[in-house]
Parts: sequence; C-alpha cells; structure tokens
Amino acid sequence: MTVARVLVVEDDLRIAQLLVDYLHNEGHQARALADGALALQDIRQSRPDLLILDVMLPGLDGVGLCRAVRQFSDVPILMVTARVDEIDRLLGLQTGADDYVCKPFSPREVMARVQALLRRSQGRLLTQQAAWHIDEEALRIAWRGQSLTLTPLEFRMLRLLLSRPGRVFSREQLLDAAHADLREVSDRTIDTHVKNLRKKIQQVDADADCLVSVYGVGYRFEPPV
Repeated sequence: MTVARVLVVEDDLRIAQLLVDYLHNEGHQARALADGALALQDIRQSRPDLLILDVMLPGLDGVGLCRAVRQFSDVPILMVTARVDEIDRLLGLQTGADDYVCKPFSPREVMARVQALLRRSQGRLLTQQAAWHIDEEALRIAWRGQSLTLTPLEFRMLRLLLSRPGRVFSREQLLDAAHADLREVSDRTIDTHVKNLRKKIQQVDADADCLVSVYGVGYRFEPPV
C-alpha cells in the first residue's frame, strides 16, 4: 500500500483527532488543521496527497477552500458536511470536490472512501494516457486504440467524465458541458446521451461498464479493469 500524506481540515478537535488516528492506523501520514485560511497556505507549501475538508470552518469555509485549492491543484478532496441535504447543494455549487460524506459518519466508511480516492488518483494518469486517448482537435476519443463514434455533445460529456475518474458530476455540470453546441438540453436528454455513450463504449469493449449512475445526483466514470 502506498503511504499517503493526508491533511484533515476540521475545527472539531475530537473529530479531527479521530480521523488522524484512523489514518495513522491505515499506514498514512496524517495531521490536522482547524482554520481554512491557514490550511490554504499550508496546502500550497506541503502539497498533500489527499484532503479531508469540513464544510463549516473558521477563516475560510470548506467550499471556499476547495475552490481555492482547485486553482492550483487536482489533489483528491473528500468534503464532510453535517447535513445530508447539503450534499446536493454542494454538488450544485461545483466545488470541485471528489467525494462527500455526512456527519455522523463511520470512521471505517471514511477510510474506505480515502482508499478509493487514492486508488483513483494513482490510476488517473494511467487511465488517461494509456487506455483512453483524447484528440481535442478532431473531437475524437479512443478506447484502447479503437475510436468511438461520438457526436460533439457526447464528446464533451465523456471528456468531462474522463477528466476526474471516480468523481460524481451532477446533471447540471454535464448540462454545462453539453450547452456548448447552443442547443436546448434537459436532464432527460442528458440521461439519454449517457445511455448512448454506454452503448458506444460497449460496442468497442463489451465488458467496459464504466459510466455509473448516482441516484438523484448524476454520473461518474469508473475506469474499467
């Protein structure tokens, strides 16, 4: 297992210490900060391998911190919120986080999500460079050397999903990607295009079931084996 440097940004000292202890038990290097603005300075300097951010933070809240980090880093980010319904709002804000968990949480669940994010992060470059090839000028995407027959709208949607394997993109985010062709696009249309993308990918590789629906939210790309 690769040892990761994890920064926990949480102003509840009990929760912060609990997460740090569990991360240590998993073999990772972990430490905690309680202030969002201080954490941003630290992240610029230390460049951790993964961030766990509470939404409600003094100095700079988790949403603002996540957006600021995304200006200079694609480090995996797991955001923690105190309310289940807050997750939909956070997705709508397009914070740039990779995953979300709601308090009260099981530390074991958080560790499982951390491991999943680290695996995705480590496999992202391989996925992008070896298995998938994106030709921006020709609006083509190839899977293991075989070009997919995509419409411009499908190209933009798949390119977005491929950009962050494992991250859930809301339908609104996919709509934004699709709107570049200046046509009216609805949530229902997005679902139809994802269905068509699945078919086209599986025409090339029947076992590549990689576009995963997240109920009530949107879709994510899971790299096929």
